Order: sequence, then structure tokens, then C-alpha cells
Amino acid sequence: MKFNVPPLILFVVFFLFSLGSVSAQDEIISNAKVAIKTGNSKELIKHFHNTVELKISANESDGVMSNNYSKTQAEYVLKGFFKDNPPQDFVYVHQGTSKEGMKYTIGKYTYRDSTGKAVGTFRVFMKLKMYEGSYLIDEIDFSKE
Repeated sequence: MKFNVPPLILFVVFFLFSLGSVSAQDEIISNAKVAIKTGNSKELIKHFHNTVELKISANESDGVMSNNYSKTQAEYVLKGFFKDNPPQDFVYVHQGTSKEGMKYTIGKYTYRDSTGKAVGTFRVFMKLKMYEGSYLIDEIDFSKE
């Protein structure tokens, strides 16, 4: 017995599966935003791949610290970053998809001094990549503006 599946049903099934991927990706982006905004490295690394490329360029004289880290190492590095640059605010300014299908975000991280006054910003580039059916953060780059 041969079954003919109408194209509309195939489209609906494909669309529903796509929604699940999009909502999971949106959830990661949303959770990462909250973690960065609150300076919570422990929550942020929950959305990292097993290894992540982490770049931090605090100022031109220090150069760029860039390396591939395990989740545990990345948590330690980010904890130090948030301690040295306490969060005031974090907002996304752009989100997109590359030609290769990788998702990315660009954000603005505002940090404060000990009195709570905003004193500077970092541009934050975050790249998400599909690993075994789930989007995870593959790269995160903090560049001082």
C-alpha cells in the first residue's frame, strides 16, 4: 500500500520542527543576555559548547587575550572579567545568521565602577553553532570600545 503525503502536511511538519530549533536558539540568546547583564559566569557557561573560543581585549596596550577554553576554564576567566568590569547593563544591538547558517549576536556591555557609575563599554560578539541538534555558544568576544 502506497501513501501519498500532501505537500501541505510536509510543510507543516517541517515548520513545527523549525520552530523548536528557533525557540531553543532564542532561549539561549535570552539566557545569555541575563547572565552577562548580571555578571553570572556560572549561568553563562551552561550555554557553551564543551570548548569555547573566548576573547577579551581590555585595552590596546594589553593586547587581546584569546584562547580556546573548557567550560570550567571559561567560567574562571569570565568570573575574573566580571569582577574587574562589574556589569551595569547589557543589550543586544544586532542578531543575525551567517551565510553558513551560524547564528550570531552583537551586544553592548556597560560596566561600572565601585560607586555604581557607568564608566565604559565592551562590544560583545557571540557566535552560536549547532552541535548534535542543539545551538550552543561557540565563540564570545569582549572588545573594549
